[in-house]
This record gives sequence, C-alpha cells and structure tokens, in this order.
Amino acid sequence: MIYANCLGLDKFPAKNHCSKCGLCETTYVTHVTDACAFLGEGMKRNIDGLEESVHGRVRKLDDMVWEGAGAEMAEEARFGVMHRPMTLARGKKIQGAQWTGAVTGIAVSMLEAGMVDAVVCIASKEDNGDGNEEGGWSNPEPILARTVDEVLRGRGVKPALAPSLRILDELKNSPDIKKLLFCGVGCAVQAFRAIQHELPLEEVYVLGTNCADNSPTPEDAREFLRRSVPDMDGNKILGYEFMQDFRVHVKFDDGRGSSSPSYQRKPYFCLPGDVAEFAIADSCLACFDYTNSLADVVVGYMAAPLDSNNMDQSYQTIAVRNSRGEKMIQSSLAAGRLELGPESTGKGNHEKFAMATVSSDNLVQKMVGGEMKEQGMPRFLGEIMASVMSTVGPKGVSFARYSIDYHLLRNYLHCLDVWGEETANQMVPQYCAAIVDKYLEENEPFRELVESIKSKR
Repeated sequence: MIYANCLGLDKFPAKNHCSKCGLCETTYVTHVTDACAFLGEGMKRNIDGLEESVHGRVRKLDDMVWEGAGAEMAEEARFGVMHRPMTLARGKKIQGAQWTGAVTGIAVSMLEAGMVDAVVCIASKEDNGDGNEEGGWSNPEPILARTVDEVLRGRGVKPALAPSLRILDELKNSPDIKKLLFCGVGCAVQAFRAIQHELPLEEVYVLGTNCADNSPTPEDAREFLRRSVPDMDGNKILGYEFMQDFRVHVKFDDGRGSSSPSYQRKPYFCLPGDVAEFAIADSCLACFDYTNSLADVVVGYMAAPLDSNNMDQSYQTIAVRNSRGEKMIQSSLAAGRLELGPESTGKGNHEKFAMATVSSDNLVQKMVGGEMKEQGMPRFLGEIMASVMSTVGPKGVSFARYSIDYHLLRNYLHCLDVWGEETANQMVPQYCAAIVDKYLEENEPFRELVESIKSKR
C-alpha cells in the first residue's frame, strides 16, 4: 500500500522531482517534509544540518582546490568529510559484480563477522533470461538481506531510481534486527539519516556509492541502451558506466560461454543528443550529493585511474568518513574481501573542461533556448575526440572534480530554471554554493547562462 495515496496525495510530495526512495511508501511518510532531499531546503537541510551529527564534525570548507593547486589529493570541501585520505581499492572473492565487488565484499564481510544482523540493499528482480527484457540488471528491488546469498543478490549497479527505504516497515517489525547496514545512493541515505533515530536499532552503518544521472524507470534505462548502442540488441546486458575515458562502457554476455564478460565502448560524443531528456530522472537534475556526504564509507570510481579497460578489474575509490567507516573497512580487509591500493591522486585542471561540458549540454541548451543536437558525432570523430580528451584532460581526482563541478553547475541551472533564484539558492548545500559562486565570479559563460535563465521568469 502506498501511504502517500492514503494521505490523500495523488502524487508523491516532491512530484516530478521525487527520487522514488521509498520513504513515502511506508508509515514513515509523516517525516517526509524533514527528510526528503527534494522538498523545501532539501539537500541543504540534510547535508549542512546532519553532517556534524553523523560524522562528529563538518567538512573543511576552506580547502577547495582550483586551478591545479593541491590537485593531487582529494579535498574535503568537494568530496566530503574524510577520516583518512581517499584510497584506491578493489573487491576480492566476489564473482558477478559490476566492478570488482568492493561494495558487496564489505557488506558480506560485516554480515559474516556478526557486525550486523541484516543488510538493506538493492537486488535485481529475477531475470527472465533476457537482460533487455523486464527484470534482471536494470530492475531494482529493495531487500532486507539476512544471509550472504541474499546480499549477493545486490551485486551490480542498477541504473534506475530505486526505492531503498521501502523496507522500513519490514525493518520496524523485525525484532531480531538490532544492528543494520544500510546501502544506498545519496538521496536515499539522506532520508534514512533523517529518520534513523526513529528505528528500533542499536547500531547502524551506512555504505554509500557515488551516484549521478539515474534513469526514471528500468524501461528508460533499457531504452537508453537501445537507442545509444542499438547493436547490443540480443545480448544479455550486465551493466554500463560512463567512464573516465569519455566513453560509455557496456558490459554484456555475448552467449559464447566465456568466463569473462565482453565490452562495447562508445564515446559520449556519439550518443544521440536527445537521450538525456528521457534517460535522466528530474530528481537527478536537482541533486547536489554526487559524493554521498552522509554515508560512513563511500565507494566510487571517478577519482580512480582507468588502470584496466575492464571495470571488473579496475580500481575504484574508498572514502572513509568516520570511525564506523574504519571498522567497516577493517572487517572486509580481515576477511580478505577487500584490497586497498595507494591514495587516490590526480593531475590537470578541471574548470575549463567542466564549463565546456555545461555549455554544450543539451539539457542546458534547452533551458536557454539554444540549439539542440539530435544526433551524436560520427563514430570515427567521436573516437578521436574521446582519445584527445582522455590524453589532455584532467585525470584521477582531477577528473572527479570535473565531473562533480559539471553536475553541480548543470543541476543548479536546472533548479534555477524550474523554481527560480530564491528557491534554487535555498536548496544548495554550503559546499555547492561555494562552487557555484566561484564560477559566477570568474566564468563569463556561466554568468551568461544564469542570466539567460533568470530573464525567462
């Protein structure tokens, strides 16, 4: 039963910008105005208001990196509170993961060690044999996992909005669960943190992932692939990612019985220009928590080198935000399910690349009445462009800064366009406001975009 409907709401309170986190499908819907990342002050309220209570302190806002100074290491102002420097990592002993199984390995290790009684994770609904049909890799289903086998159902990235909090009432009615690991993306973690004190739990750990630009529905995610890589039809898709080499990597089973997955890689620049309009959820266009600020541990990949062309062999990054997160990492290291590499580093400047991406973004051009590109580049030109960008562009931590700034600037413009300047500024967390202000001060093209959108109102 959907409690939002029972309360007389014919839509979820955040309407088109609802991230379908599942909160409004539970009795905890009464907390929605204080928990939802997309209502009122939203992410500003949640991140700025909860960061200290969750981690014991707020992030250092005075160490923001610009123009290469200190660019080698990840700073707190952009990446969030860090108990230790951001580190490269790989999962171990986890077969069938989208990457190397770092997230799953941490969850399994904690369950096996008795640190938690259950794990909230997003599983894939049972596949019907064809990854392009209903079910399988793109169809998220929240579960309260009490066994290792159940946790293993959570392997792989689900590229559509996922109702992680739908299990809250099941959790409330499970007296055997006193210690919990909650796994989720930023908007779900924010809502969970806001109501965590209402749950009958003695210990809570939160394992997050970096997240940007999920599709509204599983069907939209599959349609994105059908239109972007049409020659994938007939193959069983295992997942896809937008990678650091400016290409979409599609991982699939070619049906030949190989023990290793196959990949197709297509330059961003060759994708159809209009796919973002249906393939990116409105909630993701109003998100300012790419780095999952309120999780104890965060796993991502944008700040890692692309050391292998296959995501199931490449390094990812681990951000440990507090002492609970350190216990989580130590558990997985002791179990042999996680391998830590060197600290994450980077090089190159990111601002010009971020602003160039914002200016050419089809969604931004639509906001300002500019020219919309319907077709992507011819493949050979796209390959050249991707290779050039990979060679001369920012790398490692600097590439992550580029991606963070691009998404925050684009999303600020979206909020400005939809709600106006006063509301948009109320939604933006302090760290994001500092980034927006910097570009407003020093980047004329960004100022022009802002003024163009403001002039429409």
